[in-house]
Amino acid sequence: MIFGSASWVRQKFQSWSLHHFPKYYSTAPEDQSLISLLESCTQTSEICQVHGSMVKTGLVNVPFTLSKLLASSIQDTDYAASIFNQIPSPNLFMFNTMLRGYSISHHPKQAFVVFKGLRAQQMILDQFSFIPTLKACARELAYETGQGIHGVVVRSGHGLFTNVKNALLHFYCVCGRIGDAHQLFDEIPPKIDLVSWNTLLGGYLQVPHPTMVTCLFGEMCRKGLKFSTTTISSVLCAVGDLGNILGGVSLHGHCIKVGFCSDLNVATALIDMYANAGFIDLGHKIFYQVPKKDVVLWNCLIDGYAKSDLLQESLSLLQLMKREQVKPNSSTLVGLLSACAAAGASSVGLCISNYVEEEQIALDAVLGTALVDMYCKCGFLEKAIDVFERMEIKDVKSWTAMISGYGVHGQAKNAIMIFHRMEVEGYRPNEVTFLAVLNACSHGGMVVEGISFLEKMVREYGFSPKVEHYGCMIDLLGRAGLLEEAHNLIKSLPIEGDATGWRALLAACRVYGNVDLGECVKRVLLEIFDEHPTDSILLSSTYAIAGRLPDYTRMQEIKEEKMMKEAGCSVIEMDSHGWEHIREYGSSSKGPPHANA
Repeated sequence: MIFGSASWVRQKFQSWSLHHFPKYYSTAPEDQSLISLLESCTQTSEICQVHGSMVKTGLVNVPFTLSKLLASSIQDTDYAASIFNQIPSPNLFMFNTMLRGYSISHHPKQAFVVFKGLRAQQMILDQFSFIPTLKACARELAYETGQGIHGVVVRSGHGLFTNVKNALLHFYCVCGRIGDAHQLFDEIPPKIDLVSWNTLLGGYLQVPHPTMVTCLFGEMCRKGLKFSTTTISSVLCAVGDLGNILGGVSLHGHCIKVGFCSDLNVATALIDMYANAGFIDLGHKIFYQVPKKDVVLWNCLIDGYAKSDLLQESLSLLQLMKREQVKPNSSTLVGLLSACAAAGASSVGLCISNYVEEEQIALDAVLGTALVDMYCKCGFLEKAIDVFERMEIKDVKSWTAMISGYGVHGQAKNAIMIFHRMEVEGYRPNEVTFLAVLNACSHGGMVVEGISFLEKMVREYGFSPKVEHYGCMIDLLGRAGLLEEAHNLIKSLPIEGDATGWRALLAACRVYGNVDLGECVKRVLLEIFDEHPTDSILLSSTYAIAGRLPDYTRMQEIKEEKMMKEAGCSVIEMDSHGWEHIREYGSSSKGPPHANA
């Protein structure tokens, strides 16, 4: 937006400077050539040379040329900051330039410092002061800071500008404050525009609340508003999440009618919609109808087949992609690797790993984490460790995947060791990381260590434990035989417990044959949560382990509950060319056992 107004600012500044400060603005041809050269610079080294010439000629003391120098330098915010910090009295355009530079840089928090300095100068702010600062708030998820800026916007009267309100709308949506976003949206009319609608649609899609997306789209239709490809893409995603194939087909027809199908974003959304609705073949037809395909479109189709458990088709598409000379990226393989991890498809996972090496795809944090997760879940812990150690760039998800992998393989001590190494190397664990290490402690029977990590989570990192964290602690205490301690913990939870924690305790009662506590837990499950056949099975096993099977009354009560065991599913990997799914049905289930190839 600032670039869009640059010519206007330049014209105004030129006329104003020539009238008020003629000696500070030069119209000499050599000076104009220098400015043109500055505008053509693409690298910091080139800007440095022009900067040196400006110092020699004195143009560095002219506000207009200095502003041009600063605007050309913002791609390198460190260099731009070195110029900005030497300016005795920066004007509003210079402040706004630095705000915009930081808002798109790797250090968006610095925009807050510049904005604070701008307010300290007691200048009259314009809309271009607020928009980049709000963008920085959105990138940092700085909700409280953004709220404060919203207050300044209202007090200064800039809330009347639609683009400022759209920036606020984007900020609230990114921060997940969809209620605040919708309230602000309702305040925008009559200056509401398509950007406002698309931003709110995207916000509800992120929450996610796909039903609201379709409702808003219906409201747009009733008002006769024109749609953009962004609008259609958002609604297609919502329809896919809802599994509304009829609505998706209707939107597809509309896209054909208005010519949106040629847009790559719409084509991608259509493929994703059909894949989510279980009609990946229709998505494949759309794929072949697109004349010029990009890597994102390939990634969408490959991921769609992977989500549909059609892993061999995904591999075939990878090979076709190679023949078409389309360079894959890390996102091409992440969804496929996740599907392999979920299905335990080790052979397919190994094929993908070989493909990564053959194509020399960069092992970034996303792809590396997906490989680590796949290897751990498929039983190849050593390969997971090798990939993890070879990753030059790691993030918190990478460390969490490795901690979880050690825990799944029963190596609790190594999970704890990698957690401490993560802290030493300067990475901050999140709530999922603590869940992984608590789960590792649970499987390793490390009670003291588990309690210590729960305390660390609260005291050092300020996280509030959730149901899942307490569930791990209950499971940990139960596995260690501390049943009463586990029972007291679940009764004293500061948040409402869930059935998983109680069933973990019931499972521990079965292991140790504690019938009395098992009966107590079973009553809680019956009174608070939905009845599940697993509860009766666990309790009957508890009686058996305690040697009290002759208690015919209790056993008769269990039999009278008419248990129905859920059908189980076993996945047997036959070879690298196919899968065989065998479903086993209980005695009360309808239909014979069968196999799906």
